[in-house]
Formats: sequence, C-alpha cells, structure tokens
Amino acid sequence: VGAKKDYKMKKIVLFGMALGLAGCFNSSYDSIDNTMVFFDFDSARISESADKKLTDVAKFMKLNPDKDIVIEGHCDERGSTEYNLALGALRAGNAKHVIIKERIEPERITTISYGKERPQFQGTGEKVWSLNRNATIRLKD
Repeated sequence: VGAKKDYKMKKIVLFGMALGLAGCFNSSYDSIDNTMVFFDFDSARISESADKKLTDVAKFMKLNPDKDIVIEGHCDERGSTEYNLALGALRAGNAKHVIIKERIEPERITTISYGKERPQFQGTGEKVWSLNRNATIRLKD
C-alpha cells in the first residue's frame, strides 16, 4: 500500500512539474506579434532587456520555421523627419542583428522605419515619447 501511495505521489509531482514547465514555455513563446523593445532618447543601442526580448523572438522563430517577421523602427516626435527615419531604420536594423546572431535566417526578417510618422502612442511629453522610441515586431501574414 505504501509503494502505491509513493508511486501516485511521484506521478502527481511529475505531472505538476510538467505543467509548470509547459506554462513557463508557453508564456514566453505563445506569440511574438507586437513585441516592443524600447530605446533611450537619440539612441539605437540595444539594452539588456531588449536583447533578452529579441532572443525570445529568435527562440520563437526557431520553433516556428514557417513564421517570418517585420521589425518596425519608431521614434518620438522630436527632430526632423529625415533624422527620425534614419534613427528608426537603425533601431530596426540593430534589433534584426540580435535575432540573426541567434542563427535566424536574415531573409525571414524585414525591416521598415516609420520614424516619427506613425506614432503608436498619442500625446506629448517624456512618458509618451519613451513609449514611441521602439522597435516593434510584427508577424508576417
């Protein structure tokens, strides 16, 4: 009777561990659509937190070889249109480089810069500006 009880307990523990691992795995990789990484003012430097998110994007792409992405570069409303288009392109390109470094084929990744022309968050001031300084990952249809 004691051996049966131990066996049942081991099954329950192992099942719980499997559910926990599945939950961790799925929460990271369910969808990468609309993933955003953020940048400091006047910068295209990839931060540690952005690097981790982009590495997660690469992991998703490894598990889903049929999925391609577009990386959109965005800027806040300050500065000229030309400057922000260039900065947005640099942000998207740097994000792409991180994903390629994780052995994702470059042809699966398209970049586009919207500069300040398509703000994702409306308003003015540092809180809104900081949200609009990003690279956004979109799944291609």
